[in-house]
Amino acid sequence: MESMFGFQPLLAIVSHIVFIGLAFIALQALMPEKIIRKNRVVQAQMLFIFLSIMIGSSVSNFFLEISYWSGRLPAMFG
Repeated sequence: MESMFGFQPLLAIVSHIVFIGLAFIALQALMPEKIIRKNRVVQAQMLFIFLSIMIGSSVSNFFLEISYWSGRLPAMFG
């Protein structure tokens, strides 16, 4: 039972990192040069990083909660 307590945080960390990375890759499809002012490269990179963290964390939380609640369903009917 103790190994389950160590597994959940590890799963959450890996899930967040994976989804943040996927969000960063997905954001690369945008063309920021049309909306970012010239000579603001560092600020644009920071914006992309923060957007990746926001989107990736939200999606990761969604999947972690779906996983948690789907695991609790049998207890509800059993």
